[in-house]
Amino acid sequence: MPHDGQALPQSPLLTEGLALTGPALAEVQAHLATARDALAARVTVAGKISAAALETHQYAAHGLAWLATYVQGLTQLQAWAEGLHSAGKLGETEGLILQLGFGEYLAQIAGGIAMSQNEIARAADLGIAPYQPGAAAQALIAAAHDAARMRLVALMRARNGAATFEASGLDDELEMIRDQFRRFADEEVIPHAHGWHLKDELIPLDIITKLAEMGVFGLTIPEEHGGFGLPKAAMVVVSEELSRGYIGVGSLGTRSEIAAELILCGGTPEQKAQWLPKIASAEILPTAVFTEPNTGSDLGALRTRAVREGEDWAITGNKTWITHAARAHVMMLMARTDPDTRDYRGLSLFLAEKTPGTAEDPFPTPGMTGGEIEVLGYRGMKEYELAFDNFAVKGENLLGGVTGQGFKQLMQTFESARIQTAARAIGVAQAAMETAMRYATDRIQFGKPLIEFPRVAAKLAMMAVEIAISRQITYHAAREKDQGKRCDLEAGMAKLLAARVAWAAADTGVQIHGGNGFAMEYVASRLLCDARILSIFEGAAEIQAQVIARRLLD
Repeated sequence: MPHDGQALPQSPLLTEGLALTGPALAEVQAHLATARDALAARVTVAGKISAAALETHQYAAHGLAWLATYVQGLTQLQAWAEGLHSAGKLGETEGLILQLGFGEYLAQIAGGIAMSQNEIARAADLGIAPYQPGAAAQALIAAAHDAARMRLVALMRARNGAATFEASGLDDELEMIRDQFRRFADEEVIPHAHGWHLKDELIPLDIITKLAEMGVFGLTIPEEHGGFGLPKAAMVVVSEELSRGYIGVGSLGTRSEIAAELILCGGTPEQKAQWLPKIASAEILPTAVFTEPNTGSDLGALRTRAVREGEDWAITGNKTWITHAARAHVMMLMARTDPDTRDYRGLSLFLAEKTPGTAEDPFPTPGMTGGEIEVLGYRGMKEYELAFDNFAVKGENLLGGVTGQGFKQLMQTFESARIQTAARAIGVAQAAMETAMRYATDRIQFGKPLIEFPRVAAKLAMMAVEIAISRQITYHAAREKDQGKRCDLEAGMAKLLAARVAWAAADTGVQIHGGNGFAMEYVASRLLCDARILSIFEGAAEIQAQVIARRLLD
């Protein structure tokens, strides 16, 4: 395989590209419609979608979600390539990504889609006949062969592994933002990230200060509230690049993003004026306090209670998996304000103020205690269990000033949170690919670099292809959000796919490293630990698939 400085032979591969992907895409869109109708028939009772029937047919429902996600991935890959073609930027690298992406995903749609490591969704599970690829699809599947993968990796190698950063389809302003944060990650984060992980250290405060100066915490907050007023697409690019450096750094802005969106969507004018400028400048660091020990994804079952004490509130209960809790100044805290309810209707959100802690005294505020949860990865902000005992919250800090709106207010943030999580997953996947590519280039076995062995090159090629698909599906969700459109379906698909791609890339990276990938001193081991959380938080993959399926049936 050629390397830097050597001429690359011209590819004798498929040249029809977009002439084939269009007809193939139409076929799988029709296949998806058939699958949706078949499931709808199985779960419709008395003219309505039955929750009980949908649970009975959960495997089929989740298979439909994954099929729809694959079709969405191909749709956005096609749109990306068409945009590049119109601009005269569809080069060989991009053409190969299109070719391999379509060939692989079409083959999986025909044969079975991996929902997890040991669950394959097939047409029979959906109660329909298998997808029969037409002539265009057959040509694309046939063209997703070893020579195409080797050629893509040769091109990536000649460009130092940066193939997927060429012709992203974003505008010049967003590419400038990407370049700025890519340099920051290279210079300020990557040299230290593995040490922070191994020592299980909090990300240094000077990193937070530098990110604040770069506007990370006020990125999408409107200018009238002290932010930059940039689109969600900018948030995606920044999260992606910082997470490529270290997922902990890429996630620092997540809490601010969630808190700001909660206040923007549900806060009073006074709350917006008080809190948003401070969040934008990082004068205060927020944290999200939702999950409880025995509820997990069932937020409607939360038991932490808030009781009125005059004009104020006293909160009692337990929370878990609270990220960056010790350093935070304010908690977006969900509690039950109506004791007679047992579901989401009695929940309210509070802007619960606290004093930031120290290593010696992490939770100095009266009425709350906490302990650290030791975790495999995602360590830079630390996770905590919290206990509240008559913890005092000012009456003016009830979000929106009205009780019983907490669940509705939180649901309004899920689109942005899941888009942002997909972006973090893409960053981790990109880091895994770049790390593996460097190792495969430098590691000599049997007299040549690992990267020159077809199986190794194939792994790297498919990393690049799936990262490209995840990136485009996430950019699409962000654009829909920026246009004010409902995009919970698109955001859910982006998060579902990107999380799986990150785990696959990190696991493949360890495999390329061989035994060294299992050694803690190698970055590949950290990336594996960091990637594992992505299909769990912000909606576990199974919950996400259920939500997607339900939306498809609406």
